[in-house]
Amino acid sequence: MVKEQESFEVKLEKAKVILENLSNPELSLADGMKKYQEGISILKEASKMIEEAKLEYTKLQNSEENK
Repeated sequence: MVKEQESFEVKLEKAKVILENLSNPELSLADGMKKYQEGISILKEASKMIEEAKLEYTKLQNSEENK
């Protein structure tokens, strides 16, 4: 089964929720570390999406300049 890719905005919203969860003083260290790792993973995916969008934009810009 193929996992559908989430949008950039969904990833940012998930990271925001994780950040809010991390500020909970009742969160255990183990759970906090899991949430932190999950947040870092989501932010890396979002960052990759930005880089891919930049590359696509550059390609489009270059193809318009070469017309």
